[in-house]
Amino acid sequence: MAPFLQAQSISKSFPGVQALARVDLRADAGEILAVVGENGAGKSTLMKILGGVYRPDEGTISIEGRPVDIHRVHDAERLGIVLIHQELNLAEHLDVAGNVFLGREPTRGGFLRLIDPVIYDDAERITRRLGLESPARTLVTDLTVGQQQLVEIGRALSMRSRLLILDEPTSSLTERESGRLFEVLRELKRSGLSIVYISHRLREVEEIADRVAVLRDGKNAGELSREQINHEAIVRLMVGRELKQFFHRTAGRASQPERQTGMSALQVRNVRWSPKQNEGISFSLRAGELVGLAGLMGAGRTELAETIFGVRRRLSGEFLIDGRPVSITKPAQAIAAGIYLVPEDRRREGLVLAQSVKNNISLASMDLVSRLKLVQAGRERALAQGMSDRLKVRTPGLNQEVALLSGGNQQKVVLAKWLCRTPRVLILDEPTRGIDVGAKSEIYALMDQLAQQGLAMLMISSDLEEILGMSDRVLVLHEGRLAGELQREQLSEEAVMRLATGGGQ
Repeated sequence: MAPFLQAQSISKSFPGVQALARVDLRADAGEILAVVGENGAGKSTLMKILGGVYRPDEGTISIEGRPVDIHRVHDAERLGIVLIHQELNLAEHLDVAGNVFLGREPTRGGFLRLIDPVIYDDAERITRRLGLESPARTLVTDLTVGQQQLVEIGRALSMRSRLLILDEPTSSLTERESGRLFEVLRELKRSGLSIVYISHRLREVEEIADRVAVLRDGKNAGELSREQINHEAIVRLMVGRELKQFFHRTAGRASQPERQTGMSALQVRNVRWSPKQNEGISFSLRAGELVGLAGLMGAGRTELAETIFGVRRRLSGEFLIDGRPVSITKPAQAIAAGIYLVPEDRRREGLVLAQSVKNNISLASMDLVSRLKLVQAGRERALAQGMSDRLKVRTPGLNQEVALLSGGNQQKVVLAKWLCRTPRVLILDEPTRGIDVGAKSEIYALMDQLAQQGLAMLMISSDLEEILGMSDRVLVLHEGRLAGELQREQLSEEAVMRLATGGGQ
């Protein structure tokens, strides 16, 4: 029997870049196919071709053995192919039902075309399958990011898709939401749906995939059957080499006597940002220490980071840098104090996407590259080139638009922007979300190097492997309060999750 979808010899190029070179892909009915590869390997380009966003330069696509033309998104959807992008694509000021059936709303009343109230019952039947408990009349803007992701998936299911392509679907989901999503995908698979699953979380791939297709440098790198799927085999195909060390953490880097007894680089005392918090949060960061900040979605991790950086209003408490109180009510004051934030959403909050690599790297250092308030082109280029070389940013040139870089290289540009300065404290919010294993390993090595140089770092992460692999100690938040602190020798997934769920230490 012919596979549901067969793509053969697909090629696609953009100015200066060969994104895909004669790539083949097969998706069978009733299977979950994981497509993996480093950033820039061609995964998203291939999926956008299947989803009708791009047209291939060459190659053929067949559905159940019949050649088809996919010139636009509508063509793909008509064939039963629905692509869910990693970046949310919702109308935030419509309710859940309005988003699930956007453009396909059931109507009544003849020429008046009034929306039929049955839309709410239909939407809730779909979203309940995904574990979304919010009523269908809830505005999407009032949902968490994880709940919004479930609405996106619900919209795809409402279109009776036959091939569902999910690009990093769990990047904003809690562990519980991810588990529920996997249950739904298995149920859809049993009903005969083809599912293409793109993820950098290899543990998820091992858990959910029936087969793995690996891309490298825009070409097929190999396939793994269910029995062959394991972390090492996937990584070997992705990067074309063994990764001898994935997490980079120099043994004892934070246990040196001068770093344990020395004054804290940052002290947070009784800080509150919400009237719902019954108690303030207090902790300290020492120089040369990387402290993990863990907790479930909604625990307040990002809110705490934004409060320290002055993005969010502080209701009570104080901050001390090197033992001296500092006033932080806006980001400019945090930056002046040597506190920098690498935000969770690098594309919206960390970069100016339409600007060049050079301009983004120098963005926070105009005083370093200017004279008499005029930017000196030579200084700016030298600064950007030095940081680009140091962080191994893979780019055709400093004038490349940063929007065209892979996720890993975009994140390096965000880091380069702050490292041009002399940070005292660096807050990293989900520093490796949506980044391939090779780029992750490079960023981990950089973080370890910065810690050895004496930088104090607070790392927020939803990836427990990352928390356990990189942290010198871990702070765990639960519902806006500090539930506990774990030293390096106390770290385990069970210990972190017990605190994150309010179970106590």
